[in-house]
Amino acid sequence: MKKFILILLLAVSLVGTASAYGIYLNCSPDTIPVGETLKCAIDSDFPVGTGYNVIFYQSQYTATEISNQAMTIQTDHPTQYVLFDTTGLKGGQYKVELEFNGVQPDMRSDSVSSELVTLSDRSSEVTLTSSTTQDLADALVISGSLKKAGNGGVQIQVDGEESGRVFGPQWIQTTNKLQTGDGVFSTTIPVTQADDYNVKFSDSKGTIGTFTFHVVAPTTSTTVPTMTTIKTVATTKTTTLTPLPTTTKSPVPAVLVIGALGIAVLLTIWGKKEN
Repeated sequence: MKKFILILLLAVSLVGTASAYGIYLNCSPDTIPVGETLKCAIDSDFPVGTGYNVIFYQSQYTATEISNQAMTIQTDHPTQYVLFDTTGLKGGQYKVELEFNGVQPDMRSDSVSSELVTLSDRSSEVTLTSSTTQDLADALVISGSLKKAGNGGVQIQVDGEESGRVFGPQWIQTTNKLQTGDGVFSTTIPVTQADDYNVKFSDSKGTIGTFTFHVVAPTTSTTVPTMTTIKTVATTKTTTLTPLPTTTKSPVPAVLVIGALGIAVLLTIWGKKEN
C-alpha cells in the first residue's frame, strides 16, 4: 500500500513538472561601461506564439523605465536576443525583466525572468579642453586628457546624429604629462555639415564615455542695404530785380538864374529907352 502511494505521488510530481514551462534570461556581462550595448539572450520552451515584453529600467530609489521591447516565442524555439543602448545613462544599478502579456504561464522553479546589471561610469576620467560647441568652419577639434593614460593612447569614434559615422573607431596618440601621468591628446576630424556629433572614448579596459559636440553653421552677417527716400520739395525762387538807377536832374546853378534875370532886366530897360 505504501509503495502504491509513493508511486502515485511520484507520478503526480512528474505530471506537474511536465506541465510547467521554463524561460531563461541571460545578460552577459552583467557589468558594462556606460556607452556599451547591453546584450541579453532569452531561451524558452513556452508555447509558440506566447508574447512577452523585455523591460530595461533603472533600479535605484525608484524604477525608471528606459526601454520596452515586445517579443514572441517562435517555432523551433530559437534563442532570442535583445540589445539595449546605454549611451547617455548614468552609472549605477539597472534591471532587465520579462513581463508576460495576459496570464503568466506556470514556470519551472529554475526559470530566470529578471536580472540585475551594473553600468560603470568612467566619463570623469576624460577632461576636455576643446569647446563642445564649435563653428563648422573650424570643426571638429577634439582635445583634452585621459586620466593616468600616459602614452597608452585613446580610441575615439565619431558619429553624427544625421551624418552617421564620420571617424573611427581609431586609436590616437596620447602624450604623457609628467606631473600627473595623464595622457594628453588632440586631433581634428573634418566634418562637412552642422550636426550633433557623439564622440565615444575607449581604452584597453573598454568604453570610457561619450561626449556630444555641437557643430553649428558659420554665422555670417548679412547687411541689408537701407533704401533712403529723398523727398524733393519744389521751391519757388524769387529773383529781386535791381532797379535801374534813377537819373537825378541837377538843379540849375543859381548864378545862371541870376545872370538870366539880369539880362532880362537889361533888355527891358533897353527896350524902354528905344521907345
